[in-house]
Amino acid sequence: MRSKRQNFWIIFILGTLTALGPFSIDMYLPAFPDIALDLKTDVASVAISLSSFFVGISLGQLVYGPLLDRFGRKKPLYYGLALYILTSLGCLFIHTIDGLIVLRFLQALGSCAAAVASMAMVRDFFPVKDSAKVFSLLILVLGTSPLVAPTVGGYVTAIFGWHSVFIILSVMAFFMMLAVALALPDKHKPDASISLKLKPIFKNYLTVLKIPPFYTYTFTGAIAFCGLFAYVAGSPMVFMDIYQLDAKTFGWIFAFLSVGFISASQVNSFLLRRFESQQIAMTALIVQTMTAYVFLVFVLNAWITLPLFIMFLFIVLACVGFTAPNTSALALAPFSKYAGSASALMGAVQMGLGAITSLLLGFLNTKTSLPMVVTMCISSTLALLIIFIGGKTKASAVHMLHEL
Repeated sequence: MRSKRQNFWIIFILGTLTALGPFSIDMYLPAFPDIALDLKTDVASVAISLSSFFVGISLGQLVYGPLLDRFGRKKPLYYGLALYILTSLGCLFIHTIDGLIVLRFLQALGSCAAAVASMAMVRDFFPVKDSAKVFSLLILVLGTSPLVAPTVGGYVTAIFGWHSVFIILSVMAFFMMLAVALALPDKHKPDASISLKLKPIFKNYLTVLKIPPFYTYTFTGAIAFCGLFAYVAGSPMVFMDIYQLDAKTFGWIFAFLSVGFISASQVNSFLLRRFESQQIAMTALIVQTMTAYVFLVFVLNAWITLPLFIMFLFIVLACVGFTAPNTSALALAPFSKYAGSASALMGAVQMGLGAITSLLLGFLNTKTSLPMVVTMCISSTLALLIIFIGGKTKASAVHMLHEL
């Protein structure tokens, strides 16, 4: 039986691992104009490096899932963090946008080891009934990324240049590796029965994907998250190009908007004392959908001002803060043996859809906020339909859980 102090440090370390990928995304956003100037390109081209990161973290998770089940959590995590550190330092020496795009892809392959391991270890360390609360606490740590990273990134870029962002990221990953080695137990023992051949891996993923609660809540959460990805990918252009804000101001606005996401995830812990995860997620998606469509009406009619723009984004991100921990907990609840593969597949779906979303916004490059807002409308509507229809299938899944 672990003490509350031990649980605190486990959650804190898992939270920092979860935050590595978002820190890698958010910290360099204010540097987009400087990177574009230094590499002799435009902001839209720099945004492709963000999309390549999403692609890398999506594909990489599918690889790390079986590795974490086969070799335990720590060993693959060490290799992933080492790759992350090396590629982060490599970003100091690139001189072309193509080089940055490639290195960001490789950096993502390293960071996704942390993302998959932390999600799987929630299932290792905590019972199913506590998972949603633990995910809410992880989001509290995760929330420091958009709260702190863009603000720090804006100041660091202004004072030391954009290369310094990648030095900070590599140092962060190094200390995460030390924390894992010194303070985090490896409760999941290596399982030699987990095959690393392509056919059994594909079969395992297919087995996971057949479970109705998994695909219902994974796709609900991932599609709802597309609104967040649309915001992350589109915000540098909207705030710094359309509204002509500098990097520091952009960082502060980004931090303020993160408060909605973080606060909602923590209020979620209290709501779980009275309501089920599905009820909370459903309600949040209804509010998110309604807000997105009102947002769209304001944009189409040119009624939008900077304060109103920020207000609508705040509400949408708060709704995502309610949806994310509950759909994650519901999606992973049926699994024990294949928790690594399940968390990897869930993360791959989320990041894969995020990559598609950010790529579309980058290629559209309409110099307006319309693509971002339309994406929020579409994603929230689809997520609401999925949870409404798929939430009724839970009972039919009971007989399938014995396979896992």
